[in-house]
Amino acid sequence: MTSSRQGYRVGVLGASSLLGQELLRVVKDRGFPAAHLFTFEDEEDLELPVVDLAGKAEPVRADEELSPGDLDFLFLAGRASLASSGAAFLRRVLEASGRGGSHGPRELTPWIIDLVEAIEETAAPAALRIPFLERAGRAAHAPSESRTIGSPHPAAIVLSALLSRLATRFPLHSAVAQVFFPVSEVGPRGIEELQKQAVNLLSFQKIPQTVFGAQLAFNVLSRLPGKHAAGLEGFEDRIRRELRQYLMESVPLPALQVCQVGVFYSLAFSLYVETEKPASPEAWGAALQGEHVQLRRRSEPAPSQIEAAGSGDILVDNVTLDPEHPTGGWIWAAVDNIRLAAENAVEIAETLREPLQ
Repeated sequence: MTSSRQGYRVGVLGASSLLGQELLRVVKDRGFPAAHLFTFEDEEDLELPVVDLAGKAEPVRADEELSPGDLDFLFLAGRASLASSGAAFLRRVLEASGRGGSHGPRELTPWIIDLVEAIEETAAPAALRIPFLERAGRAAHAPSESRTIGSPHPAAIVLSALLSRLATRFPLHSAVAQVFFPVSEVGPRGIEELQKQAVNLLSFQKIPQTVFGAQLAFNVLSRLPGKHAAGLEGFEDRIRRELRQYLMESVPLPALQVCQVGVFYSLAFSLYVETEKPASPEAWGAALQGEHVQLRRRSEPAPSQIEAAGSGDILVDNVTLDPEHPTGGWIWAAVDNIRLAAENAVEIAETLREPLQ
């Protein structure tokens, strides 16, 4: 690593995205020792600034080419266009590591933490990490020679956490999960269209449908129409794939459905789980409690997507047993999708840190 007493050199590709901006805030909020922070953007002729978190660095312009060894960590928080400076740098990093088609000697490269599956794997997928589950002993981190680590989609993080924690207390029979997606998963375009739809509906004007292809304001859609369907289906496929890879048959994989809802931020979950034997709601709650999970009492209001915004904690309502199925229970949960994704990625970097020289 090129670390020094001042800290690490950190790059963020996609820093202008919602996820990239939140990642920068988490780096600052958690006090991650980043002496230099490089942000890559897609716009042509944009400067490549170096933000000095310690107030000591000189700015570096985009025409000063970085080499792969100039960074300790590279976060992928967006998919760069092929002609962008970020995409060019990522290609150099992959080539230096021997993963970009180059057969030359491998060079010193940064740890890559991929939040958005920006790297298309041709062989084995990147190892997935959820540090707060690893710390609790509910997941084992398998060492890998690859310097690319995948940070799962926040929906996969939540479902992995809830199911694996339950499985440590009692065997699970089956699970069914509905995930309610906010428009922030699409990005600023989705937020803008939902806002315009709401305003236009209330003023009896025609609503825009460029992003979602249908009225989403004051509505819930189990699928999007026509050419718009691929986006939601892609998220659903990713969550299934990451659950399968991360949980590795340690618990029954849930039957999954992703629905698009007319809210701006935060994921919500309706999770039905059947155990092998009946258990009390108190036993379910005791199993679910832990780092990154806040459990509600029956006397408290149920968590909502609005309330969850701004926090990386998973808000879980009091478990409700199904009266017709004595081994079945319903779990309602909500979490800020962008904050949880950013916090998990930075926590991964924290586990990879080497002592500052």
